[in-house]
Amino acid sequence: MKPSQLNSEKPSILFDFMKYKYLFFIISMVMIIPGVFSLIKWGLKPSIDFKGGSVLEIQINSSHTQQELEDDINSQIESPQIIRMGEEARYSIRTSEITNEKKQELLSFLNEKYNDVEEIRFSSLGPSLGKELLVKTLTGVVIAALAILLFISLRFKEKVFGFSAIIAMFHDSLILLGIFSLLGHYYNIEVDALFVTAILTILSFSVHDTVVVYDRIRELRRNYPSISFNKIANVAIIQTLERSINNSMTIIFVLLSLFLLGGQSIKYFSLALLIGTIVGTYSSTFTAVPLLVWWKEVQKKLAS
Repeated sequence: MKPSQLNSEKPSILFDFMKYKYLFFIISMVMIIPGVFSLIKWGLKPSIDFKGGSVLEIQINSSHTQQELEDDINSQIESPQIIRMGEEARYSIRTSEITNEKKQELLSFLNEKYNDVEEIRFSSLGPSLGKELLVKTLTGVVIAALAILLFISLRFKEKVFGFSAIIAMFHDSLILLGIFSLLGHYYNIEVDALFVTAILTILSFSVHDTVVVYDRIRELRRNYPSISFNKIANVAIIQTLERSINNSMTIIFVLLSLFLLGGQSIKYFSLALLIGTIVGTYSSTFTAVPLLVWWKEVQKKLAS
């Protein structure tokens, strides 16, 4: 595409995305604000991976009432949290750390009472290990953010590229954390070590797509230095948007299948990746690039 062609493009052919950059910012805020409110008011619902304790999931295949089951479990262990998982007679029993022997005693007692009790999962983790995992998680996110900032700033030789990419990356993280805060409050969905893996995976995916668009902007600026930055950004979006959507759709189809058909242990891991992929695809084009254009406009005004 020659500079003359770039200048002569009609709006119907070269859609002016940057004309609506503030609309994109508003859409982002609409997605972020409810989650931030939830994070401040209710926070996330941590699993035993972070707070320590024991979790026992059981399936009861005989007739019973939930109140009767809760009374029986309360008579055997101290201050348990009992959550019914879906419509099935599957329960998650969370309590302070208990030994394997105590767990076997509880299962024996329930089997005597209800005849057909099946153990699905049992995990136990000390509080010190839970705190250690939380510290490592936060440290990993900070190190990843700093490394990405340094890499992009060096690659594009302008800090504004790095800061815009980092803000877009945290945009995705806030939305994902906010959604899981709401899910935790209303549906008792917990975040665990797999959720941390999903967060870090989404950060890398989001930045990867952002770098692709930024690379195209850099190439167009080098080839057509007389063209305005806004127009360069629009052309870069148009040339990379189809590729980004096609790549993301292949991932979304797989993750949707895992969420719908996969086992309970990876269900919410798949959901986190699915949400993050959708949000990351949006932010790479409609958050990172508008931020970059807005920042350039501010720099230009300050310089004049």
